[in-house]
Amino acid sequence: MQNYKELKVWQKSHSFTLKVYEITKLFPKAELYSLTNQLRRACSSVPANIAEGCGKNSNNELAHFLNITLGSANEAEYFLLLSKDLNYLETIKFEELSDNINEIKAMLISLINKVRK
Repeated sequence: MQNYKELKVWQKSHSFTLKVYEITKLFPKAELYSLTNQLRRACSSVPANIAEGCGKNSNNELAHFLNITLGSANEAEYFLLLSKDLNYLETIKFEELSDNINEIKAMLISLINKVRK
């Protein structure tokens, strides 16, 4: 349907995912198979679902995948909050990442609305 790499929301979500992978390297080893893994999976699901949706044949299918993407973004936002509350993430880093994911969510909502028209 279109090249996902050209979408600003994909670019931002890919960059966000890279940041999260870097930051979670500092999480306790005891969290490797729980919170670290869940946060990474939620974050990487955002650009992955955008890419998958762009490979579909219709706008309805694309909108469906973008809705799934929005759910993953909300999940990632929660795991960031949990990471901060468990003191695995400094407040300043949490605020930066939270701003990033909220910008991505706004872009997704805008794209969903555009695709549905």
